[in-house]
Amino acid sequence: MKDRVAGQRRAAVPALGSDLRSPAKHAVILGIDPSLRGTGYGVIRVGRPAPVALAQGVVACPAGWARSRCLLRIAEVIRDVARQFQPTACAIEGLFYAQNLQTALIMGEARGASLVAAAGAGLEIFEIAPRKVKQAIVGYGAAQKLAVARMVQRLLQLPEPPAPDAADALALALAFAQEHGRYSLTPLKQI
Repeated sequence: MKDRVAGQRRAAVPALGSDLRSPAKHAVILGIDPSLRGTGYGVIRVGRPAPVALAQGVVACPAGWARSRCLLRIAEVIRDVARQFQPTACAIEGLFYAQNLQTALIMGEARGASLVAAAGAGLEIFEIAPRKVKQAIVGYGAAQKLAVARMVQRLLQLPEPPAPDAADALALALAFAQEHGRYSLTPLKQI
C-alpha cells in the first residue's frame, strides 16, 4: 500500500498455474509436412493485421534416389531454412495410421529427419494432428488438399495457391500460431 501511495508500481504476480510464457513468444514459425519424396515446409511471421509467409517449398527427391540420400536432403534443407529465417517454434504433422506398414515406416523416417534438423536448430517442436490442422484452417477436419491450399492462400494473401505439400506445411504453422495465441483447454503436444 505504501508503494502505491508513493507512486511506485509492483510487478504483477501471475495467477497460480498460469503459463508464464507470453503468447507472442513465437513470432516466426516453421511448419513441416514430412514425406520421403516431397517434404513440405513453410515459414510464417505472426503479425498484425495478418500473418506473413516468409518462405515455402517442397524438398523433392527423385524416385531413383536411395532413401538415405532423401533423408539427408530433407535434413539439410530444413536445417538451412531454420538457419536463414531463425524460427523459434516448429509445428510438424502428427502421426497418422497408414494401412500399409511399409509406407508408415518410410513416413516415420522422413519425419525423423525433419525432427533432427529442427531440434538441431534449437526449435521448440510441437505436433499437430492432420485433422486438427484442417479444422483450424478450413473449418472441416476432412477437408481436401485443394481446400487447404486455397484457404492458406487467402489467409497469407498469396498471389496463388502454394503447392499441396507446402500448403500443408504453411497450414501447420498457421494452426500453431492460432492455437498458441490463445488459451486452450487442450494444449499442443510438445515433442
